[in-house]
Amino acid sequence: MTRNLTNRVRVWLVAGLFAASVVLSGSFATTAQAQDKDPIKVGFSMALSGALAGGGQQALVAIQLWAEDMNKKGGLLGRQVELVFYDDQTNPKNVPGIYSKLLDIDKVDLIVSGYGTNLIAPAMPIAIDREMVLMGLFGMNANAK
Repeated sequence: MTRNLTNRVRVWLVAGLFAASVVLSGSFATTAQAQDKDPIKVGFSMALSGALAGGGQQALVAIQLWAEDMNKKGGLLGRQVELVFYDDQTNPKNVPGIYSKLLDIDKVDLIVSGYGTNLIAPAMPIAIDREMVLMGLFGMNANAK
């Protein structure tokens, strides 16, 4: 059962990142030439400790595998992928600060969610305010409120 869940997590994460890469191909087409040496930074918070750490750690491995695979194939839009992430400790109160830091200080190009609805919902206002696409991972009810 755990192996099946792990495989599903990987499939959904890779599918979401693929969709994000398609979105990025249009969004960054004009700036890609100007910044062709800079990596594309993908930022996210992840439950690496706390109650959702098991799923969060598996999701982190999946996204790291995706980034490694993309970089071996020449990167995204010809640029290497760099992951920037922080442990949200499975605490929704930590999430807004993490996403603000990712966008304001780390200057990431793309944000993806952490693991689970309770950790996606607090990131949504930051994404909406900055007019960013937020790819969600296992957010079954994130739009309810």
